[in-house]
Amino acid sequence: MKRHSLIAAALCFSAALSSHAAGIEIDKDKKTVTVDAKVAPRKLPNLDQVYPLEVVATFAHDAAKKGEKSHETVVTFDATPSEVHKALESLGLTAGKPADVQNDKPGEGPELNVYLEFSKDDGPKKRVLVTQLMVDRKTGKALPKSVRFRFTGSEMVQPDPNNPAKVYGADVSGTLIAVFPVTAKTVLQSTLTMKEEKFVKLDTDAKNLPKEGTPVKLILEVAK
Repeated sequence: MKRHSLIAAALCFSAALSSHAAGIEIDKDKKTVTVDAKVAPRKLPNLDQVYPLEVVATFAHDAAKKGEKSHETVVTFDATPSEVHKALESLGLTAGKPADVQNDKPGEGPELNVYLEFSKDDGPKKRVLVTQLMVDRKTGKALPKSVRFRFTGSEMVQPDPNNPAKVYGADVSGTLIAVFPVTAKTVLQSTLTMKEEKFVKLDTDAKNLPKEGTPVKLILEVAK
């Protein structure tokens, strides 16, 4: 009986914690989707300056995937954004819609807590709200915890003007999470609007983040 109990427990665990796609892990019990990521470079070699952060996670800028916002991001990742969308749906969520920039309305959808999990300088592993790792360039203060992220889902786009077929826009842009609604080709948007984007110029908190290129876990947790 004891052996059967152990087998049953193992089966329950594997059902709760399963791999959805490459670089994505789902934990249905904890209501989380975890994405493999890396701390992004703040300056790309082809650019002459460091641009303020506009997104949290996007594709890197390389030969394989050219992230549209790779010069304005906290982390980069390799998973497919539409697969992350599916993973969030597997937690029982339904996407809302991206921000209405013209009418200054933030995106709609279920709220998610967004964390980075990492170790720095061989220290203990820690999990930090991503808003606490983005600081105002002038004041050095982190974004307030009142800034939330919503599962908006991405707009569909038509990559080829000669072909009416549409695809999931975030798979084209490479953007997974936007801080400001600078793009609707993303999976998550924050509650900030373009009004804040004009005045709030963000950078990463280099004192608390590991060095560029360090592997980290990007954790999307259903807000309670």
